[in-house]
Amino acid sequence: MKIRRSSLNDVAQIMVIINDAKTYLASQNIDQWQNGYPNAEQVENDIEKSESFVVVNDDDTIMATSMFTLRNEPTYKKIIGGEWLVAEYKDYGVIHRLAIKKEYRKLGLATFLFDEFHQVLLEKNIQSLKIDTHEDNLGMQSLIKKLGYQYCGIIYTSYQAKRLAFEKIIS
Repeated sequence: MKIRRSSLNDVAQIMVIINDAKTYLASQNIDQWQNGYPNAEQVENDIEKSESFVVVNDDDTIMATSMFTLRNEPTYKKIIGGEWLVAEYKDYGVIHRLAIKKEYRKLGLATFLFDEFHQVLLEKNIQSLKIDTHEDNLGMQSLIKKLGYQYCGIIYTSYQAKRLAFEKIIS
């Protein structure tokens, strides 16, 4: 298993994973990703910015996908009911749009992605990784807390959806 940057040839497979995740979230009565986001255009935009990644097995089957960037997230400038561990204007990494193909769930792929992104940050001497998730997405909240992320407050997405914001100091 390895991580690689996504290519435009991967978009169809990535969208299968994302659409399955949308169905899974809906089955859990979580309204995250139920408004047409993320879509293929967003994934293509991530790819063009070299910010889309996939986890593949030995025969190059895509098992998971995530967006990871070192660009500051505009929606993180305002945090309500708390504060970031590292000032928002300093360098940090961000994860968005993480999804695991249904037949590969519960195999540690999300943790693998986080570990790989943590390593990138260490190599670049960046000490913070930030992520946000829906308040009802208890699975993601459980994972990121298990990985040592701390709750920092509430942010609102560009489409005004409330999200819980978390951060981890990478060392």
